[in-house]
Amino acid sequence: MPKLKPMFTSSDVKVLSREAVFRGFLKIDRIQLKHKLFNGKWSSTIQREIAVREEVVGVLLFDPKRDEVVLVRQFRVGVMGDTETPWFLELVAGMVGEEETLYNVATRETQEESGCKILDLIEICDYYNSPGISTEKVTLYCGLIDSEHAGGFYGLEEEHEDIEAVVLSYTDAARFLKDGVINNAMSIIALQWLELNKSAIIEKWGLMFPAGRL
Repeated sequence: MPKLKPMFTSSDVKVLSREAVFRGFLKIDRIQLKHKLFNGKWSSTIQREIAVREEVVGVLLFDPKRDEVVLVRQFRVGVMGDTETPWFLELVAGMVGEEETLYNVATRETQEESGCKILDLIEICDYYNSPGISTEKVTLYCGLIDSEHAGGFYGLEEEHEDIEAVVLSYTDAARFLKDGVINNAMSIIALQWLELNKSAIIEKWGLMFPAGRL
């Protein structure tokens, strides 16, 4: 398969200045830069503000034995007033702290937000959430779990988390995705990946874990 060769690299960007303009729940930097143009010349000076974000891990929790997924529901200020409810159904997710591995974040956040234990972790993909205004990079996983006793309320009070773990049949999750009930990027990408890979996961786990061992 032919590869798409990039025309430019990071050396084709000149950062003239960068300053921190806000430090709160969000961190905002103001940057002045120039970059190479497709015609071979350099752009004029461009000023941009960007949100400086830590790397993020998202985990779709899936029980291949029961054909169930576990999502979490919590309040999201960014959609307040724009949707029927700002309490979104979405993946377990969290930011990567200093010296943390992606695996550590996935297992920690799964425990904190859903009470579930990951039995196996499969990488789905990574992507940049909104590269025009943010540095945030997201890595998605499918975490295989036993959902028999899943569900309930979780979250860390000191982080103002109030989270409901919701157990759904795969059929219901797929219907919510199709109907637009689930409408955030992490969840859409992960559930569409699961649709493509579910049979292979079930087959593999059926071989690895005979009936009654999952």
